[in-house]
Amino acid sequence: MPLLKLAALLIGLGGATASALPVKLPSAGEPFQLSADCASAESVALAWNEQLLAAIRLDAPRPTVHARNLFHVSAAMYDAWAAAHPEASPVFHDEPTIELAPSELRAAISHAAYRVLVHRFTGSPGAPTTLPRLQTCMLQLGLDPGDKGLVGQTPAALGNRVAQTIISFGLSDGSNESGDHVDDGSYFPANAPMLVQLSGTGGMADPNAWQPLIPPGAFGVQSFLTPFWRQVTPFAIVRPGPDQPYLDPGPPPLLGGADDAELKLAVLELIQASASLDPGLGVIIDRSPGVVGNNSLGADDGSGHPVNPATGQPYPPNPMLLGDFGRVSAEFWADGPASSTPPGHWNEIANAVVQHADFERRLGGRGPMLDRLEWDVKMYLALNGALHDAAIATWETKRQYDSSRPISLIREMGAFGQSSDPDGLAYHPLGLPLEAGLVEVITATSAAPGERHAHLSDHIGEIAVLGWLGHPADPETQIGGVGWLRAVDWWPYQERSFVTPPFGGYTSGHSGFSRAAAEVLAGLSGSTWFPGGLAGYTVAADGPGYSLNFEYGPSAPVELQWATYFDAADEAGQSRIWGGIHPVFDDHSGRIIGSAVGQQALARAFELFGAPAPAMAVPGPGPAGLILLGIGLAGLAGRRLRISCADRRRA
Repeated sequence: MPLLKLAALLIGLGGATASALPVKLPSAGEPFQLSADCASAESVALAWNEQLLAAIRLDAPRPTVHARNLFHVSAAMYDAWAAAHPEASPVFHDEPTIELAPSELRAAISHAAYRVLVHRFTGSPGAPTTLPRLQTCMLQLGLDPGDKGLVGQTPAALGNRVAQTIISFGLSDGSNESGDHVDDGSYFPANAPMLVQLSGTGGMADPNAWQPLIPPGAFGVQSFLTPFWRQVTPFAIVRPGPDQPYLDPGPPPLLGGADDAELKLAVLELIQASASLDPGLGVIIDRSPGVVGNNSLGADDGSGHPVNPATGQPYPPNPMLLGDFGRVSAEFWADGPASSTPPGHWNEIANAVVQHADFERRLGGRGPMLDRLEWDVKMYLALNGALHDAAIATWETKRQYDSSRPISLIREMGAFGQSSDPDGLAYHPLGLPLEAGLVEVITATSAAPGERHAHLSDHIGEIAVLGWLGHPADPETQIGGVGWLRAVDWWPYQERSFVTPPFGGYTSGHSGFSRAAAEVLAGLSGSTWFPGGLAGYTVAADGPGYSLNFEYGPSAPVELQWATYFDAADEAGQSRIWGGIHPVFDDHSGRIIGSAVGQQALARAFELFGAPAPAMAVPGPGPAGLILLGIGLAGLAGRRLRISCADRRRA
C-alpha cells in the first residue's frame, strides 16, 4: 500500500515576519531520506546522526536499545570534539587537549562515530544496507574507513581511541550488549499469551499484569523488551537512595483495587477515543495552538496560547475532522516497526528545528552564536543523554509495576461483564462500566432486526462497545470505520502485525521520551517555543500516494500544530490514547518522569560544557501533576499521580 506521505513546516502565521522553511520529518513506515552526500551535510555531526537514524529504521524497533545507541554515538562525537576544546569536560574518554584544524576535528569526530556505529550495527538485520552506507559516508568525507589505528595524535587515532573507550564501556554498562540485549530469564509474565485473532484474552491470571501477545502474522510470542534496563548505567539521573527507583510515580490504578473507579474512567476514555476514529461521523474540532496546549505538567488542563510570540497575532483556527485527527496523530507518533523509534523521532524534530531560518544557536538562548558543528555535538549529547535516561527510568517503572495494556484489559473486563448495575444482566464487579451509546449489554431488544446490535444477536448477554472495527480488507481504498463490536474483540488502532508494543504499559515510554526531549530543546535554545512560534505537520487528503499506513485517509487535509516543545510532547503522549496503547494515567505519569529526566540531563550537559545551567521556566504542576524541584534528585518521594475527572479533557 502507499506509504504515509507527510510534509512538515516550521512556520509563523498571522502576518508573520518569521521565516518559513519547509522540512521533512519521516514518519513510521516511511523510508528515511539520507543526504545524498555526507560531505554536503551542514555539519559532520548531522551527517552521522542521519546515518544512525537510517540504521535504526532498518533494525528491530527497540526504543531502549536505540536510545542507548543514540547516546553513545553522540557521546563519541562530543568526546572527540571536547579533546580539542579545553573548556569542555568529556563524558567517557579523556586525554590531553590536542590542537586540531577544522578538517582534522571533523575527521576525528567521524572516526569516533563510524567505529561505534559499525560495532553496534554489524549484527543488525539491516547490516547488509547499513554497513556499506557507513563506509560510503566515510569515503565521501575523504576518510579511510579501514584506518583502525589507536596510536598517535592523528585525527583518526584520536577518534578510534574515543570509540574504543565507549565500545569497551558498553560491554559492561548493564545492557547485556554481548547477549544482544535479551533478558537473561529474570522476567516471567504473569499471564499466558493472547492469540489476538481470537476473541477474548484466553483468560488472564492477573488482569492488572502485562500479557504477551501473538499478533497476526507474527512468528512467535512477544517477549518483554529489556525488562532489566533499570540496571543500565545512566547519563545523569541519580537514585535517591540505595536500591530505590530513580523516579517512582507510585503504582497505577488497579482493577478491583482502591483506584478501581479511576481505572474504569480511563478505560471508558480509551473506548471513546476508538469510537471517534471515523471521519464519517462529521465531528469537527479545532486543533489550533490558540485553543489546545499550554498544559500544566502531568495534566491536560491547558486552553492554548493567546498569541504567537513571534508574530504578536492570535493563532488562526485549525479545524479538522475528529476522526482524521485521531488517526493522523496516532500514526504520526506511532514510531513502531520501520521507524527511528520515539528517541529517533525527537532527533528528527531537533534537526528540523535547527534548520529553521529563525533559529539561533545560542546555548541557553544567551551568549555568542555557536557554529553548526559545536551546536550539533552539544545538542545531540544533551538530547540523547536525556532520551537514554528516559528509557532507563520509564522501563524501571514498567518492570516494577508490570501493568496491563488496553487490549488485554478491555477484552478481559468485557469478558467479565458490566460493573454498573448489580441487578442487571451480566453483572460483575470487574466488568466494564456501562455508558449508553458506548458500552452496552447486548439484549434481545437491542439485537432485534434493524437495531444497533442486530449483527451480534448470537451474543445476547455479552458486552458490546462502540469502537474502531479493525483493519479493512483493502486499506488502500477503505477504512475500518466505527461500529458496535463485542468487547472481547476490541482492537487498538495500530499496525495489524504489531498491535501493541511488547512490554508493560505504566508508565508511557512515549510520554517520558517526549517530555525529556522537550525539556532539553527548551533549555538548550532558551525558549519553550518552536522557532516562529509554530511547528506544523501537514498530511494531504486521501489520494494517490497519500494513504495512512493502517487504512485509507485522511478524508481532508490535516495539519498537526504545536506552539511549544511541551505542546508537541503532550500530543505524543495523548496519541497513545487515540492509538489504544495507553490509558491516561500511563501518559501523565510518563510526562512527569520525563520532565525530571530532561532537567537532570540538561544540568549534567551544561556542566560538561563548562557553561552556566539554563534557568528555564517550565509549566507548573496542575491538579494532576507533580513538578520535581531541585532537578528532582530526591525522586518523587513516594508521591503518586492522581487524576480526577476535571483533569481529563478530550480533544
